[in-house]
Amino acid sequence: MHKIIQIFILHFFLMFLIACDRPETQENKDLGIDTSLCQFSAGECYQNVADLKVGLLIDPVNTPSEKPLIVTLNSNQAITNISMRIEGRDMFMGVIPVSLSLIKDNAYQGALIFGSCSSNYMVWRVFVSFDYQQRPRTLMFDFLADNEKL
Repeated sequence: MHKIIQIFILHFFLMFLIACDRPETQENKDLGIDTSLCQFSAGECYQNVADLKVGLLIDPVNTPSEKPLIVTLNSNQAITNISMRIEGRDMFMGVIPVSLSLIKDNAYQGALIFGSCSSNYMVWRVFVSFDYQQRPRTLMFDFLADNEKL
């Protein structure tokens, strides 16, 4: 029984160590651009809810890991009670809150830094929650970290 527990612990530990590791293969190198992800090199990434259009932009546009980033959020109409957080889309990498400040009418900006992943393909998800038309709303924006396919 003791040997089974040791094997289980070892297996669990190894899974934890390689949680965001994907072997580099030719198949991984040839992945095309996922059009469902935000491409900040093309400009703001937009989501719509009701008659509201919300745009997100991250600078630098290649969204490098472990470097300071500036996040800009714009809306075509006033929104209130805005909060933002970033999480890994496909794996848990923690929850990163982003503090936003109003920079002009319906435009907010904040700073963040996120960690790197050894897989060379880390998709992050931005959650933006706010009130619009007296109702709580949440939008999600997905983007690729270290996006050199510009």
